[in-house]
Amino acid sequence: MSVHINANQGDISEKILLPGDPLRAKWIAEHFLEDTVCYNTTRNMLGYTGFYKKQRISVQGTGMGMPSASIYANELINEFGVKELIRVGTAGGLQPDLQLRDVVIAMSASYNSGMYKHVFHQDSFSPTASFELFQKAVDISRAKAISFRAGNVLSSDTFYYDDKSYYELWTSYKTLCVEMECAALYTLAAKHNVKALGIMTISDSVVNGTSLDSELRERSFGEMVEIALEVFVS
Repeated sequence: MSVHINANQGDISEKILLPGDPLRAKWIAEHFLEDTVCYNTTRNMLGYTGFYKKQRISVQGTGMGMPSASIYANELINEFGVKELIRVGTAGGLQPDLQLRDVVIAMSASYNSGMYKHVFHQDSFSPTASFELFQKAVDISRAKAISFRAGNVLSSDTFYYDDKSYYELWTSYKTLCVEMECAALYTLAAKHNVKALGIMTISDSVVNGTSLDSELRERSFGEMVEIALEVFVS
C-alpha cells in the first residue's frame, strides 16, 4: 500500500493503462477487461486489474495535469513494480489537418511546465516514448486501419489561456496536439528505466474550435484503448 493507492503487493499488473479521468478507468475495466477487481478507491481515483486476451492488465486514473499524474506514476513504478505504462486520454488538435477522432501517438512531448527545473536547472530534457511501445502502436493502428498521427505533442500546465494566440507558435512548429500529462510520464519512465507511451484521441480542435459530442467521444476512446491493449498483448 502506498500513500495514494490502497492496493497490496501483487494487486497491480506490470502493464497498466493511465487515463486521467477515474471514471474512464472504470469504463475501460467494464468494457475491455474480464474478471476485474477494483484495487483502489482512495480519493475516488479508481484502479482496476483484469484480463485482456488472457493477459493481466491494470488501469489506473491519474487525475489531470503533470503533478497529479506524476504522483501515481511514481507510486506505481516504485511501490508496485509497474514496468509498462500507457497514457490513454484526450487532446486538443493543433494542426488544421488533424481531424476529430484521430488518434495521436506521442513520439515525444514538449512542455511548458517548470516542475523539472530543479532537476535540470538551465538545461533542457527531451522526454520521448519507449521506441518498442511506440512502434507496436503504429503497426497496430495501421493493421486496424485506424486514422492516426505520430509525432511531437505539447504537455501544458495551463488549460485556459488569456492569450488566444498562445498555441500559434506550437502549431507553426508542427506540434500535433496539446494535452497535460505525457511529458511527466516520459520523464519518469526515463529516470526509472521503464517503458512509457502516450496515446490520445483528438476530442476538440484548438485551430477551428470544433469538438466531439459525448457519443462520438466514447466510440473514439474505444479505438484508442484497443490500440493500447493490443500493444500489451503483442
